[in-house]
Amino acid sequence: MAIMARDISTNRFAAQNRKARHDYSINDTIEAGLQLMGSEVKSLRLGRCSINEAFAAERDGEFWLINAHFPEYDAANRFNHEPGRPRKLLLKKRQVVKLINATQRDGVTVVPLAIYFNDRGRAKCELGVAKGRRQADKRAAIKDRDWKRDQARIVRNRGGD
Repeated sequence: MAIMARDISTNRFAAQNRKARHDYSINDTIEAGLQLMGSEVKSLRLGRCSINEAFAAERDGEFWLINAHFPEYDAANRFNHEPGRPRKLLLKKRQVVKLINATQRDGVTVVPLAIYFNDRGRAKCELGVAKGRRQADKRAAIKDRDWKRDQARIVRNRGGD
């Protein structure tokens, strides 16, 4: 059988929330679809979307992506979208129930970690069930990450002797 070549551009991130992993302790991740208009998809493919201030919230038994900024697509003219509108997240019923139960706990929120296009070209949003970190927790996480990096460096250099 011939192996089909995968298009690398389909797996690239359209938007990332790098600060989320620093500000929050991510307990679980869920992949959700996004209900988008055509001009939003075009804008997303250009990589101009921002999800740094975004979060997911439950309204009427559905989850919505709020505060995500998809800038207007210039070529869409009068069929353009509103840049800051809430966007519906496409989740299965049991995923919605799981997220609702998780957010009812104290200090737990749902934050988008990344928006990307899957192999079929569909826009997907990686959601993280997160608990906010305090400043001391952030410092401890940085310290642990640096120590693990130093450990790997020491082991790598010791193996080369």
